[in-house]
Amino acid sequence: MEVKIIGAGLAGSEAALQLAKRGIKTQLYEMRPMNMTGAHKTDKFAEFVCSNSLGSFDIFNASGLLKKEMEILGGELIKIAYECSVPAGNALAIDRELFSQKVTDKIENNPLITVIREELKEIPEGPVIIASGPLTSEALANSIKEFTQSEHLHFFDAIAPIVEKESINFDKAFYASRYDKGEASYINCPMNKDEYEKFYEILINAPKIELKEFEKDAKFFESCLPIEVLASRGFDTLRFGPMKPVGLIDKRNNEENYAVVQLRQDNSAKTLYNLVGFQTNLKWGSQKELLKSIPGLENANIVRYGVMHRNTFINSPQILNATLQSRKRANLFFAGQITGTEGYTESIASGLLAGINMAKYLKNEALLILPNITILGALTNYISDSNHNNFQPINSNWGILAPVELEKKERKNKKLKAEKMSRRSIEYLHDLKHVI
Repeated sequence: MEVKIIGAGLAGSEAALQLAKRGIKTQLYEMRPMNMTGAHKTDKFAEFVCSNSLGSFDIFNASGLLKKEMEILGGELIKIAYECSVPAGNALAIDRELFSQKVTDKIENNPLITVIREELKEIPEGPVIIASGPLTSEALANSIKEFTQSEHLHFFDAIAPIVEKESINFDKAFYASRYDKGEASYINCPMNKDEYEKFYEILINAPKIELKEFEKDAKFFESCLPIEVLASRGFDTLRFGPMKPVGLIDKRNNEENYAVVQLRQDNSAKTLYNLVGFQTNLKWGSQKELLKSIPGLENANIVRYGVMHRNTFINSPQILNATLQSRKRANLFFAGQITGTEGYTESIASGLLAGINMAKYLKNEALLILPNITILGALTNYISDSNHNNFQPINSNWGILAPVELEKKERKNKKLKAEKMSRRSIEYLHDLKHVI
């Protein structure tokens, strides 16, 4: 029997490859390019539509540990991500075009995966993994809503602008990583107080793109707030957030800056850089004025403006088990951001688990339930916890893991705590490999 997977994003692509590894045929449905979303630009699989970073690869960081967990569990997309990596200090950033092309090629050349370029408007019969993502089409969203008898929740995700490196003024901008940690791969645009005040005034007075009526009551996800929303919380909010100057010193003058805008490499050719933390819904003319007020970006060539789009996710605590299996229908699984696991790495990881568990379900094997001593287990346990009264998307963080035992004198040592949590997870998964 073939498994139908809806959506060839990060989660759906990973799930299809996991099933194929286990000898199971899949039909992978992707509605692009016939039906494009407000954020996608290509018809390629596993397209990165926001940042090109999957976050830290340090295993003593929650996001880094999740990457290591995927490696141990046999993740396919994480291997490709490392093959397509570009310098970004301690972060795993990728050449997004190369990554998507490699994933597309691997799927299209797999004899066990049949790609169907078609929009599925209803949940089909038989074994299904829904990985339609945060931009699920209206027709399918209505079908899911009818099946779950649960209202969908909405929040907004905003995309940051991208500029050409050759248009950056390096008489003002400089390369550095915070505290000189890792390779100096970020471009930094420093501001003094007067420059920051001018920037801030432009930002808080800039007109925004008008939201559609059905979008006006939606919620923002706290870790991906538009820069104008952050700025509205106070004059210094940005200086303690994405424009924090601490640990970023221009060695040409050793001056301490009032604020700093960071840019991160966006492609392997090192020709494009995205503005870190600059997700925005400002009108494009305002974005241009704002960016050109940043020292070093006065003549920046903006190749992509920021946009904002609505994300859709299900009320997972009332719908899913920690296996990502629907409580109502045993042969239906969900994966990716539609479950409320927020972030690129988290999407891939949920597709990995959904693929493993669908295979186990079809082979009448016990499904894999990871404990919350692992990041992936903590995520899936969190989104399937029926005690949630106000469920919101979650990404990797230490706070959702089971605590580790620490001596009283060790309890304030965050580094030691992270190390113990990380080693506990890695040891557990290495012991588990034989049943996966």
